[in-house]
Amino acid sequence: MSNVIELPATGFMRLASILSPNGPIPVSKSTWWAGVKDGRFPKPVKLGPRITAWRVDDIRALINRGVA
Repeated sequence: MSNVIELPATGFMRLASILSPNGPIPVSKSTWWAGVKDGRFPKPVKLGPRITAWRVDDIRALINRGVA
């Protein structure tokens, strides 16, 4: 079994698919939101009144910077 996480080519990702254990970023929700607030992590995009997501390109850039 491979533990390599493949990101979609384009589009958006919801928080559950970004954070561990299923996602590539090994931080908790509270750490993630604190990082969004202070600029360490990318800002979300509101897709609807109750739907928040992040651009795949922003998550890929975060991983490539070595922050995650």
